[in-house]
Amino acid sequence: MKLRRALLVLPAAAAALLLATPTAALADESVQVKLLQLNHSGATGTATLTAMDDGDLKVSIRSSGLVPNSPHAQHLHGSTQGMDFHCPDMSADTNHNGYLTTEEGMPVYGDIFISLTTKGDVAKASGLAIDRMPMSDAKGNLKYDRTIPGADLPPGTIAHLKDLHIVQHGIDANHNGKYDVAALGESTLAKSGGLNGIPEEATAPALCGMVSGAAVGSVPVGGVSTGDGSTRHDPAIWYGTGGVALLAALGIAVAARRRDFVLPRTER
Repeated sequence: MKLRRALLVLPAAAAALLLATPTAALADESVQVKLLQLNHSGATGTATLTAMDDGDLKVSIRSSGLVPNSPHAQHLHGSTQGMDFHCPDMSADTNHNGYLTTEEGMPVYGDIFISLTTKGDVAKASGLAIDRMPMSDAKGNLKYDRTIPGADLPPGTIAHLKDLHIVQHGIDANHNGKYDVAALGESTLAKSGGLNGIPEEATAPALCGMVSGAAVGSVPVGGVSTGDGSTRHDPAIWYGTGGVALLAALGIAVAARRRDFVLPRTER
């Protein structure tokens, strides 16, 4: 009887011990992104995306070799629907001029998923909110740190973090240290919105990075039978409140200097 009583007591004691032991907090999980040059930009960078245990997303980016003293639009691109978006190579240069425009790159790297602004909303409509995009310093270095509240993230962001990637924009094709229309002409993206005189350099992609060594989310599953998920038929996809803000800012000096264009630095 004593042995039987002891055997009954042991499981109960073990259960009590488990209940008394505090549950360990969920650990924050990070994925690393190496940013590689597009459009012969000569830029490089690294980024860390951290899924916080409270549902927020912390983004840290360090880039170098960018156009100095200039704003650089940046975004998370991709999809949470299992579409195989990725960083493009030069085969996406459909007009064969040696440079990728935003319209040429977007069918490959996907729609804007999150706008990596310095403050305010992070919606697609803020994709070109130039007054809220990070500025590079005089040496072309860019530092960005922001924690985006989970309530502001699109559904599925954390679960599909490995399916997303980073694109930074703004190149200096003629190596004169600024954005101008002399090298690549006017931005076709801007023209599609009815605005002229905006440099293609200002909107062309400079860096793209895909997640490596990921610890969160699911791996992209490849092509989709119902379509590629691209936006190749929607060239004005960046337009919205943020796009208008960018183009208005870019257009300030165009009338006076179409061939010597420098983006004004805005207060943040």
